[in-house]
Amino acid sequence: MRSLGRAGIAVHAVVESLSSPVVRSRYLRGAHPRPAVPSPAELTRLLLRVADELSDTTSHPALLVPLDDITALSLAECRPELTGRFLLTDQSPEQLARVADKAQLAATCRALGLPHPRTELPTSADEAASMAWALGLPVIAKWSRPWLLPTGGGLRSTAIVGSLTEVRELYRRTPQAGSRLLLQELLPAGRGLDWFFHGYVDSGGRCSTGATGRKERSWPDGAGLTAVGRWTANPVVDALARELLSALGYRGVCDLDFRLDRATGAYHLLDFNPRPGAQFRLFADRAGLDVVRAMHLDLTGRPVPTHRPAYGRRFVVENYAALSFLSSPRRRYAAARGGGEAAWFAADDLGPALAMLRSWCAHALRKGLSALRRLLRAGRPARRPAPTAPPPARSPHDRMTRR
Repeated sequence: MRSLGRAGIAVHAVVESLSSPVVRSRYLRGAHPRPAVPSPAELTRLLLRVADELSDTTSHPALLVPLDDITALSLAECRPELTGRFLLTDQSPEQLARVADKAQLAATCRALGLPHPRTELPTSADEAASMAWALGLPVIAKWSRPWLLPTGGGLRSTAIVGSLTEVRELYRRTPQAGSRLLLQELLPAGRGLDWFFHGYVDSGGRCSTGATGRKERSWPDGAGLTAVGRWTANPVVDALARELLSALGYRGVCDLDFRLDRATGAYHLLDFNPRPGAQFRLFADRAGLDVVRAMHLDLTGRPVPTHRPAYGRRFVVENYAALSFLSSPRRRYAAARGGGEAAWFAADDLGPALAMLRSWCAHALRKGLSALRRLLRAGRPARRPAPTAPPPARSPHDRMTRR
């Protein structure tokens, strides 16, 4: 919203909830609740209604920017119905599934000879345990199509599994997950090992806007989402990413995650997101050009300027960075040389940061009250049953009568 809004472009968003902090942004022109049933058909109907509303204010088609995997796949599937009303990158569902589906991504890496963690696809609970043992515990467990996971089911898209019992139990939940379970070798984490590449491949197949960054803090610590990232040159990762995009004939925005294996010196591709990553604004150069702006320029028929590196620039996700710091406060990094940007706070757009702060304070208060109640229950002495009066003494006559 800020990237395009600051450039004077009207931004509308399909959101999970109208109470979301992003709805508070001054750069958001309109918010539309997502369909109750997240199917391609329902998404198409919603977008066509939005297109009708926008036609009253502009004669130009709007650009569609998917921000999660399921939306990217749905838009590719609905492309015939949306073409002419919206601008979309040239992607087919099959091309996107080849990288978004974790099982297909592993097969793609094997076919192209790209370093990738050893991956197994079990077909039974016992086979899953056997494969996990062969890979070496602990292992990474992933669902091949995480967007199919049910809400509130307790299943995570990626988990570190440390025992064979856990592996068997996880495999038995395959019907509930809706896709196949993958087991991957766990590459050791460490400082300076996690890298990412963001890029935009234009209509002509050129990736003029692309850069590498290093993940300095994450949440959960040592894995998971980027809490602090820094724009850092890495020619090896850059070359690997560009070679993969060329081999796939990929078009559009992408976000790739790599981890260095110290034992072999190889950078392994961990994930391929066919959409902007959450930290794409890390790679905004001094002119404000990032992958989303490059996409807008290209699909509206205008040239994309040269992307000028701003090495040292940082991107901080405040809430995750705070949690990461609390879990490992001794870790230190050099100060940023190229400036930086925060995910939530911006001096020209305070609404999202204030809404997020309220949300996190309410969350912390609920957690604190819940912990206090558990503590009080644990410290409260057990209630003893009230003593009962002893039965009255019986006379010898009574005993003889009972007999």
